[in-house]
Amino acid sequence: MGLKRTDEFRADAVRIALKSGLTRKQVASDLGVGLSTLNKWILAHRDTDVVSDKDLDLVRENERLRLENRILKEEREILK
Repeated sequence: MGLKRTDEFRADAVRIALKSGLTRKQVASDLGVGLSTLNKWILAHRDTDVVSDKDLDLVRENERLRLENRILKEEREILK
């Protein structure tokens, strides 16, 4: 079983992931947590003051753009 992280650690991780300019993958790696774990923490903190409305909008936009990029990459591979 994984290491239990404090609420303060989780909040700090969310803040770093949203405001540092680093990729979520890099933040997760630097903090020694899984990417999916970090994403869950971000979603869990969306209703707290750790994640502002502006940050949450950016998170949603980033998720939408990542999905769009993945689809476009798959389509490009098919056309090759």
